[in-house]
Amino acid sequence: MTGQAPSAEEIERLARHVLARLPDPFAAHVADIVLIVEEFADEETLAELEIDDPFGLTGLYHGQPVGEKSSMQSGALPDRIHLYRRPILDEWCDTGVDLKALVTHVVVHEVGHHFGLSDADMHALEHDGDHQA
Repeated sequence: MTGQAPSAEEIERLARHVLARLPDPFAAHVADIVLIVEEFADEETLAELEIDDPFGLTGLYHGQPVGEKSSMQSGALPDRIHLYRRPILDEWCDTGVDLKALVTHVVVHEVGHHFGLSDADMHALEHDGDHQA
């Protein structure tokens, strides 16, 4: 990665590593999540979230939270985590935080929405992986 910004594929690889090392019961529920890395959120998403600056959104979870799912649902789109490469890279450059740690933070935050976790729970889950590398 000398001199070049990490690619979408590199961001995806880091994010898949985060998902793969989540402990149970999270691992079983996120096994089917689709991971999508895009440069920025689209205009519709930004407008819906009332975000003016496209650099203001690093990731977004789309789908129904675990407690609201039903085995009777059919034809629903799979749950998705969108990661936005340019805002992630911008934050990486601005903060100096390790890219792996930053991607971990974004992915865990989005998984946290999936499970309805508190910020404290997400923080604990994020740092639980520090001991599992």
